[in-house]
Parts: sequence; C-alpha cells; structure tokens
Amino acid sequence: MTSKRVLVAYGTKHGATAGIASEIGRTLREDGLDAVVVPADDVNDVRGYDAVVLGGALYAGHWSGKAKRCVERNEHYLQHRPVYLFSSGPVDSSAEQHDIAPVPAVAREMERLGAREHITFGGSVTASTPGFIARAMVRAGKGGDFRNPERIRTWAHHISAELAAPH
Repeated sequence: MTSKRVLVAYGTKHGATAGIASEIGRTLREDGLDAVVVPADDVNDVRGYDAVVLGGALYAGHWSGKAKRCVERNEHYLQHRPVYLFSSGPVDSSAEQHDIAPVPAVAREMERLGAREHITFGGSVTASTPGFIARAMVRAGKGGDFRNPERIRTWAHHISAELAAPH
C-alpha cells in the first residue's frame, strides 16, 4: 500500500507562509504521508497528488496573488481532490486568540474549489524580512513572529487524520 501524496504549496517566499508550509509538510511526513512542499509558482499540475494544502499571505485584506494564480491554473483538478487552505496573516496574536474568518478573496476560492477548510495562522515580519514596509514595521516596533508551531502541527495532524479516514 502506498501513502497518499499531498502537495503543500505556498504563495509567498518571505515572511511566515513558507515556514508554515514547511512545518505542515514535515508534520504530514511524520504522520506517514508523502508530502511535497513547493512554491505555488512551481505548481503546474496537481493531478499526481491525492490532496492539496495551499497557503498565501494576507496583506491589506488580500490573499497572495501567487496562490490565487495557482488555483486558476489548476482549478478543474483541485475540485476533484481534498483541498485545505491557510493564510499567514496578522502580525499580532489575534490568530491565536480566536479563529479568523477567511478574507473575501479566500472565501471565494474556498467556495469555487469546494475546499474542506481554511485556517489563519499568525504572520511574521522580522528584521530579516525583505522590503520597505517590513523594515518600517520593524523600526516602528510592530514586527514579530506570531506563528505558533504547535497550532500548525495540530492542524496538519488533523489533515492527516481526515485523509486516512475511509470515505
């Protein structure tokens, strides 16, 4: 018996999203799944995967354009397999304090794909995050890393359990 193949794609290479995707992939592999973690730009065909986890950063109420383009390229095939969406979002502790509803752009993608669920994790903007806005936030004392590895792993274990359950 072969393990299920899961694609974990992320829409932004800086900040929290790539790190969250890596943690999800590592946890899925620990659970016995064959998880592949790649940038969303590199995803041209999802047919070789049994499930897809796709994440993007939230910025000013918008979801990563790279994640949205990945959906557009693969929409037909994504509709025929389990899809889980995540966002790396607030650069504060609000994602830890309560569930954050998906922004309208993510909610539309969820509906369009029939995605099973969405979760928002805390974001990360630190001195090593490139860009003018990131530097300004850090200088103003508004940066930080608000990812919670345990929360990420718990969600990934949940995905593993769903994919292992007979349907």
